[in-house]
Amino acid sequence: MGSLFRSEEMTLCQLFLQSEAAYACVSELGELGLVQFRDLNPDVNAFQRKFVNEVRRCDEMERKLRYLEKEIKKDNIPMTDTGENPEAPQPREMIDLEATFEKLENELREVNMNAESLKRNFLELTEVKHILRKTQVFFDESDSAFGDLSASFFRISFVAGVILRERIPAFERMLWRACRGNVFLRQAEIETPLEDPATGDEVYKSVFIIFFQGDQLKTRVRKICEGFRASLYPCRETPADRREMAMSVMTRIEDLNTVLGQTQDHRHRVLVAAAKNIKSWFIKVRKIKAIYHTLNLFNLDVTQKCLIAECWVPVLDMESIQLALRRGTERSGSSVPPILNRMDTFEEPPTYNRTNKFTKAFQALVDAYGVANYREVNPAPYAIITFPFLFAVMFGDLGHGLIMFLFALYMVLKEKPLQAKKTDNEIWNIFFGGRYCLLLMGMFSMYTGIIYNDVFSKSLNVFGSHWSSVYDMNYLMRNKDATIDPKDAYSSTPYPVGVDPVWQFASNKIVFLNAFKMKVSIILGVAQMLFGVILSLWNYRYFGKRLDIYLLFIPQIIFLCFLFLYMVLLMFIKWVSYEATATDERLLPTCAPSILITFINMVLFKPAEPSGNCDPYMYGGQGGLQKLLVVVALLCVPWMLLAKPLYIMRNQRKAHLPLNNHVNAVEENGGAAHADLESGVQNAAPAQQPAHKPAGGHDEEDLQEIFIHSGIHTIEYVLGSVSHTASYLRLWALSLAHAQLSEVLWSMVMRMGLQREGWFGGVAVFLMFAFWAVLTVSILVLMEGLSAFLHTLRLHWVEFQSKFYSGAGYTFSPFAFEVILEQAASSNDD
Repeated sequence: MGSLFRSEEMTLCQLFLQSEAAYACVSELGELGLVQFRDLNPDVNAFQRKFVNEVRRCDEMERKLRYLEKEIKKDNIPMTDTGENPEAPQPREMIDLEATFEKLENELREVNMNAESLKRNFLELTEVKHILRKTQVFFDESDSAFGDLSASFFRISFVAGVILRERIPAFERMLWRACRGNVFLRQAEIETPLEDPATGDEVYKSVFIIFFQGDQLKTRVRKICEGFRASLYPCRETPADRREMAMSVMTRIEDLNTVLGQTQDHRHRVLVAAAKNIKSWFIKVRKIKAIYHTLNLFNLDVTQKCLIAECWVPVLDMESIQLALRRGTERSGSSVPPILNRMDTFEEPPTYNRTNKFTKAFQALVDAYGVANYREVNPAPYAIITFPFLFAVMFGDLGHGLIMFLFALYMVLKEKPLQAKKTDNEIWNIFFGGRYCLLLMGMFSMYTGIIYNDVFSKSLNVFGSHWSSVYDMNYLMRNKDATIDPKDAYSSTPYPVGVDPVWQFASNKIVFLNAFKMKVSIILGVAQMLFGVILSLWNYRYFGKRLDIYLLFIPQIIFLCFLFLYMVLLMFIKWVSYEATATDERLLPTCAPSILITFINMVLFKPAEPSGNCDPYMYGGQGGLQKLLVVVALLCVPWMLLAKPLYIMRNQRKAHLPLNNHVNAVEENGGAAHADLESGVQNAAPAQQPAHKPAGGHDEEDLQEIFIHSGIHTIEYVLGSVSHTASYLRLWALSLAHAQLSEVLWSMVMRMGLQREGWFGGVAVFLMFAFWAVLTVSILVLMEGLSAFLHTLRLHWVEFQSKFYSGAGYTFSPFAFEVILEQAASSNDD
């Protein structure tokens, strides 16, 4: 049996590898991605394992690569991604990689340090240039204000510098308060932003000059400047000295510009060369690191020449794994072939379901509820049909389904270019990952839209209505609430495909469609639940649980069929037996009994009461048959509740064995029991009895647990059959809500534009159509689609899968380079 309907058969293997060939063999297995290794050193600290030094070397190489990547992104240099997947380098090649990365890092750090130093010098010279230009105005004002008095009576001192523009107000207040107003501050903004050499950010600064008198104020001013991280620069007192200084600064700036350009060119060349190979280097380093992490899971034999591993592998892939091990041995040059032995174990194997790009989305929906137990029936292949179909029952509209179908078709046709973009938009990735599911959902929605004859809340009259009006126009205008008799207006033949378009104009449209969709919902729900119970039979037969077939499956299927399947049959009987145009009064539509009332009377053993001349029964002997069905269904409840625990107890006492050995007792005495009971019963059985307690008392406790477990499952199934059947009415409810919301949107928006006339009507139609289209896509397609999707998911997880699916397994997680590289790439994007 392929893994589409049931998970792959797995086996536990023991692998013996020569130490020299272990690296190459594990590398080949990583490329294959079909082996899940077990940790044979769970109690050994990660820092005490054999290959911890190699892992640390890989971490260091990865750190250097991340540094290079950061610098490459800083310069907006495109990193070449050829899509190649290089093999993991040999251990001896690690030294060459380490030397390459060390050389690149040192060279880049040296270039960055030189560039930073040059930029710092350039910033200082630029600030000096602005100081010399801006302060010239201040000196001219100072000379005109003080004149010769400054030279004759007192000596005016000053300091000049540059400060961040946003610190000027606080700086000015602090100077005023600390110096008690005995300083004179002038400042001017530098128009162009300056580059911070440490961070590379552009900052805006201002030039300031402070005039004061005395050494005490000079000390205070300098301390305040240091506190506000202002840069102070020397400024000559005489105009001639300042002009000479400005010329010297300009010359040095020109020289620095030349050196900086050469430094940046060299840095760019180094980064461009690194950008061509950095993707490939990342892959190689991560593969090396993954191999040594895996080798740390192995054990060494006593001779220290052989590595021993244990791994889960699919049975069908044993030959491929053997070939990969041989390739690894040949690559390493070893003469000792690896040995792969199958082992016997009682441990539960992992669950492995093979998927492709089509089935992957459906398998993900199932696994989101819980990973299947080993070799348990896989619901995914059935969900490929049932999930889109039940979604479409709630989302049935030809127009909305067409929008969804075209969007999914675009993603399918442009699959490769869209996949190559590798965007980190989570919503887009969800849509793209489920593109095939979305495609089927759109197709089925178009189909149900045709059945409902619903296109954006309108009908398609393709074949002509099979109803005709018996009134003339004058009568209809005088009596707008007039109704028509089906015997006179109906042609006695149904509309060829779907619902007759005349119902779009009928005042009792909702009543008719409600009755139709409600019954269809119950029919689909009972059919899916029955199918789920039948799948449990497949599980019981596969695992050899013959006891569960007789004591669980049979009463469950009888209970479901005799009550709910019978209700479905009544619907078909009513549809077939009663006609609107029948001549017999018994077959008039007013005489057709209600299915709901009939079912309630049946369960309550209440006789049906005739209404006038109408017969409350649909066929002869219906009342007696219904009582028999209810009695048999009720007898199934104690059958499910007590049969299995009593059977186990009888065989246990007969064989005088403890509960954990009751399987052997059943085989020896009964001969027809199964070889494996439910997990709940197995968990209730102890490994051994305590010596201080009598065996009988211990078994009584375990039997109580078995009775409780059986009672819980019986109550869950009986009550669940009722609640799950009612839960399928969400198919009708959401379909009604979707149709009514679509109709409201048309009447409240689109109709307003269509009612306008003249040139204004054309403009109104254009605007209203745009508004209607936006609301249709955002509300009816996206929001209503999400709502229908979630309800469909619930129907599969709870109502369908609960009948046969436990979902208590654990997934097969093989050692695969592809998965490791994808996870590393996604973590880097985050």
